[in-house]
Amino acid sequence: MDHKDATQAIRDAHARLVEQLPFDDTRDFEAARRGFLGAPESGAVTDASGDTVWDAGSYDFIDGDAPDTVNPSLWRQSSLVSKVGLFEVVEGIYQVRGLDLSNVSFIEGDTGVIVVDPLISKETAAAALGLYRAHRGDRPVTAVIVTHSHIDHFGGIFGVVDPDDVTRGAVQVVYPEHLVSEAVAENVYAGVAMGRRAGYMYGAALERGPRGQVGAGLGQTTSTGHAGIMLPTLEIRRTGESHVIDGVEFEFQMAPGTEAPAEMHFLLPGRRALCMAENATHTLHNLLTLRGALVRDPRVWAGYLTEAIERFAGRADVVFASHHWPTWGADEIREFLGQQRDLYAYLHDQTLRMLNLGMTGAEIAEEIELPPALERAWNARGYYGSVSHNVKAIYQRYMGWFDGNPARLWPHPPKPLAERYVAAIGGIDRVVEQAQAAYDEGDFRWAATLLDHAVFADAEHPAARALYADTLEQLAYGAENGPWRNFFMSGATELRGENFGTPTTTSAPEILAQLTVEQLLDSVAIRVDGPAAWDLDLALDVTLSDLGRNHRVTLRNGVLVHLVKPADPSTAGVTLTLSKPRLLALAGGDVDGPGLELEGDRAVLEQLLGALSQPDPSFDIVVP
Repeated sequence: MDHKDATQAIRDAHARLVEQLPFDDTRDFEAARRGFLGAPESGAVTDASGDTVWDAGSYDFIDGDAPDTVNPSLWRQSSLVSKVGLFEVVEGIYQVRGLDLSNVSFIEGDTGVIVVDPLISKETAAAALGLYRAHRGDRPVTAVIVTHSHIDHFGGIFGVVDPDDVTRGAVQVVYPEHLVSEAVAENVYAGVAMGRRAGYMYGAALERGPRGQVGAGLGQTTSTGHAGIMLPTLEIRRTGESHVIDGVEFEFQMAPGTEAPAEMHFLLPGRRALCMAENATHTLHNLLTLRGALVRDPRVWAGYLTEAIERFAGRADVVFASHHWPTWGADEIREFLGQQRDLYAYLHDQTLRMLNLGMTGAEIAEEIELPPALERAWNARGYYGSVSHNVKAIYQRYMGWFDGNPARLWPHPPKPLAERYVAAIGGIDRVVEQAQAAYDEGDFRWAATLLDHAVFADAEHPAARALYADTLEQLAYGAENGPWRNFFMSGATELRGENFGTPTTTSAPEILAQLTVEQLLDSVAIRVDGPAAWDLDLALDVTLSDLGRNHRVTLRNGVLVHLVKPADPSTAGVTLTLSKPRLLALAGGDVDGPGLELEGDRAVLEQLLGALSQPDPSFDIVVP
């Protein structure tokens, strides 16, 4: 690929940053190395077909001083996050880091080991468990604890647990309440769009290297193996709830609606160790992740951190999390958790103050400044979330997408808007000329704005595409935020080549299998092609033989509605009798397979299925 050198403007910006930040503070490097017991023989993990799903060795280039093509602060973070191996947190608690986006922790009990947050893929989780056992013995897994409802913390569960062992009671599976419903909903309802954008955010399809993908701030990237989920045997529902699991006492704190809709922290009193899940890591986190999600509540987030400080800080000698490295020492724990709390609280309160002065989200994002103590705190830097997009998320949470200016109430969509701008400026060649001048002056934000309009007016204009790719690449070189770099670099990659689609799928069969019938029918409803179904008036009875109940499904005015009610052949055009797994297959288009009994007019079912659209996991992002 035709990568360009970093421009003088980018090199100058990097030099200024080096002067501003305390790069001589090496405490994080000491903490990230502490307790190292060993690395795997190979950082590559393959699936049953021999395909590589994770390659830690692809980041071996991250060493020494930052190159001109990587923001030096992001290079520092990637140097810390790319360390691979098994680490002792305290005696009896171990972490494997660097084998996926997240960490997996191992807590030794009386008879075996308790696994906390088993990564994204069963392959990487199995490799991590193998590394742990190579150093700590072949202990059986006696429980799995999942701290929150994001796939990088539960997806690898089949790599550490046999479902039969759970069924017979040999292994406990412990979740915060509502984890399964939240996890399934997030990965199915908008899963295709989120997955495509996650390809940009994590850069899993990008080449590794100083001119390519160097990490995502929270971790390096996402593994691409097989994900699944199990139902819990124990749900945690309230703060202060305590349980002894394999002889180890756990005291839980609920933290819903923070980094994840279902999330919890826990203290191990006997080992004076506090797990903060993903609510206190060595970065500013996302209030609205760039892959897409519901806006998170920084006020609630800060409140749960305050509660954790008051409840646990005096009883812990170490705090560890589902990402990054631990923090040891009572004073250090209070400082770390306090800075994290102050970070989210400050962004929330100051955004509200400024929006009540009439400022828009974009204006606040340009004007807001963090207190000096937070600005210079490495754990508060924007490697994953950024001050800019988090402030806009807070504005969105309270005020919505509209900023109150009537001229922005009904704008044209991107392509016709671009065509009008290009015409007003004097044609696409003139737009490219002005963009080139902005590029030469180091004003890459303005160049990107102009070239965005240019390619949306004419996606095949070679000069516009080439300069747009060069511009996004420079923005990537300058970005301190890992996902920003990956977004810019992904756009440049697709402008120079082909659409790379969605590298990682979250709607694995094992996850889809956990949909409730209601969620499954909801997922069908959002696939209805409304205009194609306007004139349809259908009624079906769906009798679940394994659940002993019937769902009446109607399609009218392009809207699919489902209710639990007795079957009524006199008003249903067709009655389907099948199991829930067979309904899942039917929703996927399998009409003729075994296990489906049909009474009535088969054409009604065919009309319904014919009205369903298929989502596109390769939709365009950087071009129209």
